[in-house]
Amino acid sequence: MTATSILLDVNGIEVIYSHVILVLKGVSLQVPEGRIVALMGGNGAGKTTTLRAVSNLLAGERGAVTKGSIALAGERIERLSTADMVERGVIQVMEGRRCFGHLSIEENLLTGAYTRRDGKAAVAATLEKVYGYFPRLKVRRTSQAAYTSGGEQQMCAIGRALMANPKMVLLDEPSMGLAPQIVEEVFEIVRDLNQKEGVTFLLAEQNTSMALRYADHGYILESGRVVMDGPAAMLRENEDVKEFYLGTGGSERRSYRDVKSYKRRKRWLA
Repeated sequence: MTATSILLDVNGIEVIYSHVILVLKGVSLQVPEGRIVALMGGNGAGKTTTLRAVSNLLAGERGAVTKGSIALAGERIERLSTADMVERGVIQVMEGRRCFGHLSIEENLLTGAYTRRDGKAAVAATLEKVYGYFPRLKVRRTSQAAYTSGGEQQMCAIGRALMANPKMVLLDEPSMGLAPQIVEEVFEIVRDLNQKEGVTFLLAEQNTSMALRYADHGYILESGRVVMDGPAAMLRENEDVKEFYLGTGGSERRSYRDVKSYKRRKRWLA
């Protein structure tokens, strides 16, 4: 990773909720422009909080970044509003999809273009591009979102983000509640968007195996700390990752904190 290629630089951030609950404890990560970076770990590891810190959605949850820094393309962004982040091309797809259930699929997609200032023709062209990536949405475009499948709603949520012409999409738990076949379809589309449109992705995902198949680089979080990071190919072959996160190297799933090898990884907590 060269300095000029880094789009997002998170440096040693701490996040506290309600002035007392310390959730992130010195998290550092980098997202190179045009890459897919995965945040992995179990429930409560701090993945969603990290995304919310980047998109400045913490205030709505009574949270705040109390230490460290976050920079987008070299600009400090901790004090910017979520609207400011959207203007800079950073869009978050929330966990649980959160489509507007009473609106049609197409109406949901068009809400993503609300901040666009380049005219109706450009928005219409982006809409057709989104339908090209998500043909199922075009078929269901007049259907009320509340009556579509979970997979269609996830596609709608990602498509809505793309309508804003983002530089970077923060994707929170895209596989949650979806059948394996649909999960793979969603991740294939994410990879296509990355490779063909140049969209940068920072995704939080419990499904470590799927995340490491599609990401370029991965960070593993436990209890609000980064315990390991590296190229996805390297993490896939790491024996500790296989045992503790992929379930292929040991008899049972365990925490890093339960093994002696955890001490060798404390350098990642700096």
